[in-house]
Amino acid sequence: MELEHNSSAISLDTNCLVVVEKTSDWKKEYPALKVVTVNEYLNNPVFFKMKNVKVINLARSYRYLSRGYYCSLLAEARKHKIIPTVRTISDLSKKSSYRIDVESDEDIDDVLMKSLKKIIKPDIGIAALETHVFFGHSEHEFFERIGQEIFDTFRFPLIKAEFRKQGVKWEIDSLKPLTLQTMPPELEPLFIKSLERYTKKKWIKQREKAGPRYDLAILYNPKEKFPPSNKTALKKMVRIGKSLNLGVNMIEKKDYHRIGEYDALFIRETTAMDHHTYLFAKKASSEGLVVIDDPDSIQRCTNKVYLAEILMSNKIATPKSVIFVKDMKIETLEEQLMYPVVVKIPDGSFSLGVFKADDRKQFLAIADRLFKKSEIILVQEFMYTEFDWRVGILNRRPLFASKYFMSEKHWQVYEHSARGRFKTGGTKTIHVDEAPDEVIRAGLKAANLIGDGLYGVDLKATDKGVVVIEVNDNPNIDSGIEDNVLKDELYRILLKDFIHRIDGKKGRIS
Repeated sequence: MELEHNSSAISLDTNCLVVVEKTSDWKKEYPALKVVTVNEYLNNPVFFKMKNVKVINLARSYRYLSRGYYCSLLAEARKHKIIPTVRTISDLSKKSSYRIDVESDEDIDDVLMKSLKKIIKPDIGIAALETHVFFGHSEHEFFERIGQEIFDTFRFPLIKAEFRKQGVKWEIDSLKPLTLQTMPPELEPLFIKSLERYTKKKWIKQREKAGPRYDLAILYNPKEKFPPSNKTALKKMVRIGKSLNLGVNMIEKKDYHRIGEYDALFIRETTAMDHHTYLFAKKASSEGLVVIDDPDSIQRCTNKVYLAEILMSNKIATPKSVIFVKDMKIETLEEQLMYPVVVKIPDGSFSLGVFKADDRKQFLAIADRLFKKSEIILVQEFMYTEFDWRVGILNRRPLFASKYFMSEKHWQVYEHSARGRFKTGGTKTIHVDEAPDEVIRAGLKAANLIGDGLYGVDLKATDKGVVVIEVNDNPNIDSGIEDNVLKDELYRILLKDFIHRIDGKKGRIS
């Protein structure tokens, strides 16, 4: 195929390329950069050999499997620094992605509210606004911060951002990619100025050094009240990872767009379906990363109704349970269970959303509150024990066994007060071989119904035998508690499992 433009002037040490559909797309008043056509970039061997090059993809279309799409796809294969990436092209079409943090405590809508609060009074009848974002810069000064945040999250050269007021809150309605052809003519000066700023930013070639064999991202929230791993445990993972030639990197909610930089994701933040942890798991899984907790495990474990059903259908002993549907007659429940009963919202965690009803009056009051959140609640027979067993299971093998004692003069491990405070009973971890065989067997059988990830199975040893309470996809691994027996070896086993899984995906032998 004959190329549209002679590329002989392009040297291998060129550090910035602009890719357009046709050479005529690049006007003479635009900055004097190295400009090539999409066909040249896709086919000319000179571009296969380039290293340390920025590529700005300004094709006429980014739709799936278009030439513009392939330009970004092949740039990534060539290890060129491309904007937009294929992931960004995909993410920009998903409105759910707009909710991902750009700062530790703010999502894009929060930044938007702060930007508009200074210029638009609540009583002004404006319901929609728009701006253009070119390499992070807007034609409106008051949109500069939101423009930079949008560009930091979605590194698209040219974007049209539309905002809509919902009640008293402003939110992003759409983010649409623009091309040179769809860019408003009056904004060409902004395009030129923004492009010049972007291409003149200092770009230092990183010093080449031997890096870790793989990179593991640990998603955590430094402000979470009940984190699955305390700070000391996370520090141990980083330290032990180095000894295994595994780079362990702490990431937060704001780093959603960086997932593709890693080989694996370990979620150390409490998971939920309607939460960014599930979005992280889905994105990482779709991009081929090893993921713990994987999306299926999150979906199966975070809903107590699903868990109760799958445990019962597989003949695993559990407390007697009734799925109580809104508008169901109370007599139907009382025919099957005697008071007291335990009432659970389907997706609670750390004993939140779990209540004890001693009689009909208490049950109806609790059910009335919970039905405002869910049309189904789970009601179980009350079984008091001095402590609950927690069996940690990784890749279908027991990892640790702990006794979680009830909070003093309370029927749960966690006792929450109306003021948001809590207290908990003590914890004792023992060697797996010292735990009762029936506890370990029941824990393994329950966890194997979910998958081959990392799980914490809660059980009670009663006079009638061992019963499974629930399976947690995001079990605690805290320094000073779950690692009391195995010490550093607990983290070493966990991280080696990640390495083994990554090796399997990459077709390597450990």
